[in-house]
Amino acid sequence: MNIYLPIAEMSVNVALFLGMGCAVGFLSGLFGVGGGFLLTPLLIFMGVPTAVAVGTGSMQILASSVSGALAQYRRRNVDVKMGAVLVVGGVAGSIIGVSLMKILRQVGQFDLFVSLSYVTFLGAVGALMLIESIGSIQRTQAGQAVSVRKTGQHSWVHGLPLKMRFHRSKLYISALPPAMIGAFVGFMAAIMGVGGGFVMVPAMIYLLRVPTSIVIGTSLFQIVFVMAVTTLLQAMQNKAVDVVLALLLIVGGVIGAQFGAAAGGRLKGEQLRFMLAALVLLVCLRIGWDLMVKPSEVYSIGPVIGG
Repeated sequence: MNIYLPIAEMSVNVALFLGMGCAVGFLSGLFGVGGGFLLTPLLIFMGVPTAVAVGTGSMQILASSVSGALAQYRRRNVDVKMGAVLVVGGVAGSIIGVSLMKILRQVGQFDLFVSLSYVTFLGAVGALMLIESIGSIQRTQAGQAVSVRKTGQHSWVHGLPLKMRFHRSKLYISALPPAMIGAFVGFMAAIMGVGGGFVMVPAMIYLLRVPTSIVIGTSLFQIVFVMAVTTLLQAMQNKAVDVVLALLLIVGGVIGAQFGAAAGGRLKGEQLRFMLAALVLLVCLRIGWDLMVKPSEVYSIGPVIGG
């Protein structure tokens, strides 16, 4: 059965997009990421306009993240205080990102900017995570202790001002690094239609030294509030949210997130990081390939935004 999307101006298969939402929701609950790094490219590959894919992806990520965050909260895997700091920075970054998106659409460079952003960020983060996770797995198999955070270990983060105590994460650090991470993730949420978990998760683990189990729940907590703001801004400023498409993806996403959260509890931290890194790199390679091959249509005509 097909259904017409009013904002995307195309007809799509209902079952196909329900399944897509379910798969992305599963990843959200499994890895603690919004799943936008996979959903937005998939929508673009299916012919959805880039701006609509980014804006609508934000709405779907919001719904699936709520489901996943509730599941993690019930498992006491959310540091609410840390999440609040991340949200403050994330909202600021989101406002900046939505404004930049409007400018890029006006000059006709938004599609290229999104593709280059995906290749750059996904490639760098995926490679670093893959190297670290493989090392951790090898040390585990060799019988060596694997610990991301050592007792008494300090870094430059501990010397920054505005320190706060995050009891759930067992940390006493400056609020500046979490706020800056949140701002960067909020910016990417607006520009790339992603929850930013593929950046936030490794940043919280390796930079802030937050335990992996707490990172997943706290990441989803931040994603919920940032994506709510981003979706509202995308709908008001850029008219890029297709509610019909979002509802199809949401129904599948909410279901998939519950199964993902349950599956994630059965895997070790280094195994989760390895799987996430591999998935991130696969998406990066697919987008990079599209940038290098010759397009089927060398020239295209599109509407002038803001003209």
